[in-house]
Amino acid sequence: MAEQALLAKRPRPRLRKHYEERVRPKLMRELGLKNAHQVPAVEKVVLNVGVGEGSRNPKLLDSVVEEIRAVTGQQPVVTRARKSISNFALRAGMPVGVRVTLRRDRMYEFLDRLLNVAVPRIRDFRGLSTRSFDGRGNYTLGLKEQLVFPEVDYDKVQKVHGLDITVVTTAGKDDVAFALLREMGFPFRGETSVVVSGTELTGAEE
Repeated sequence: MAEQALLAKRPRPRLRKHYEERVRPKLMRELGLKNAHQVPAVEKVVLNVGVGEGSRNPKLLDSVVEEIRAVTGQQPVVTRARKSISNFALRAGMPVGVRVTLRRDRMYEFLDRLLNVAVPRIRDFRGLSTRSFDGRGNYTLGLKEQLVFPEVDYDKVQKVHGLDITVVTTAGKDDVAFALLREMGFPFRGETSVVVSGTELTGAEE
């Protein structure tokens, strides 16, 4: 009960507030929708890191787990091989990666930090690609290194690695998902970025 009361007192993430107060009404008008529940929304965000050396280097695996936990504020899970592949010296059950799925407020808080803090730190950044939709309204962003996140302690990094961030939406179509993410502040290449105003960014939870 105490935890629920604490959560109830927390302010809404500013990106969620932006979606509810600006994006949703605008998309309703543009898409000709009569019910607010029909408006597309971000359902979840999934982070994936491949750690092929995880079985041979437990310290590297632990380091990646800690980095993703610091970045997202949520404990990730270690993914394991389902089948053995002799050509890759891979046996079933070996750790091969780290994954975390974010929903609700934690999802909005992560996206806010991603778009306004991490993405601008990408070297020679010129905008996000508009070709990374999967045909069903989901968008995947690949980062070459985890160091763009200020939560990652450089001195504790075992190895520089990339990660994939998949934004799963309820849009169903790429053009609708593009309109949704653009209005939420995704800086797509060749598009004018939408500025999300409001309170300061909320940091990742410990």
